[in-house]
Amino acid sequence: MKLKKLIFKTSTTVILLLAVVSCADGKKKEEAVNNSLKQMESKSFFKISLAQWSLHKKIGKGEISPFDFAKEAHALGFEAIEYVSVLYKSDVEEIGIKEVVNKMKVESKKYGVKNLLIMVDGEGNLATSNAEEQNIAIENHKKWVDAAEALGCHSIRVNAHGDGSYDEVMAQAVVGLGKLSEYAKTKNINVIVENHGGYTSNGQWLASVMKQVNMPNCGTLPDFGNFCIKGSVHNCKEAYDKYKGVEELMPFAKAVSAKSYDFDEEGNETNIDYTRMLKIVKEAGYKGYVGVEYEGSNLSEKEGVLATKKLLEKLQNI
Repeated sequence: MKLKKLIFKTSTTVILLLAVVSCADGKKKEEAVNNSLKQMESKSFFKISLAQWSLHKKIGKGEISPFDFAKEAHALGFEAIEYVSVLYKSDVEEIGIKEVVNKMKVESKKYGVKNLLIMVDGEGNLATSNAEEQNIAIENHKKWVDAAEALGCHSIRVNAHGDGSYDEVMAQAVVGLGKLSEYAKTKNINVIVENHGGYTSNGQWLASVMKQVNMPNCGTLPDFGNFCIKGSVHNCKEAYDKYKGVEELMPFAKAVSAKSYDFDEEGNETNIDYTRMLKIVKEAGYKGYVGVEYEGSNLSEKEGVLATKKLLEKLQNI
């Protein structure tokens, strides 16, 4: 009987020891994996964020609320997000921008995602020839500067559209962006312009605007795909060389947008050479976030977002 108890105790001890060793091995393996991931991240020259426009169809259809953005981004594996102001238009009108910002802040904190920027549209033309309209546009944008500050963002993305000739719109853009940037400077917020149609999709034009504004908090948000000067994205009458455009805008970049439309069987974007684009971004010395902005129709928004994310991850260490 004593011998049986001894054998039982010994067996139990061995099992416990094996379990401890196994746990220790598991922890070592987990630590090794985490260390490898950290090493990979340290070699990566950019991080990956999600632009809310990637989900605008689901939001527009009412399948999700714009306030679900942080939750959706977290579920898709993102650590940082970029908001789109027009997706909150009805909410701002209904409950006010302060309450909207409070709700955004609560959700981003709840899901542990970092707020990077707000893409602002529909608040007036900053490069209009009408001085009164320009001042109204500047005032309209100020509330989003305040919102960005409250959310802990680094920038608001604006447009620099206006009327007139190449040189006239450039001069008007310098004035409008300069005045808005002066206000944003007091809030420690950047005002960044995206190539977004018209003259803004001419890389040389927008780079010239940046040089003339000449303010540290006024910069660009190069988008890989928005280089249509005349016409629409899917029916472009006049396009600017996208690779040249990104190269011209990168010296002023404070954010980068990885536009995507469709993918081949190997996971490459069919309209944009991502390897070439990211080499341009890297050579410019950029170290920030690259935002996923899927705008295709062959894949669902979720599939398109994940395909873009996977491609960026593959090229993080080029």
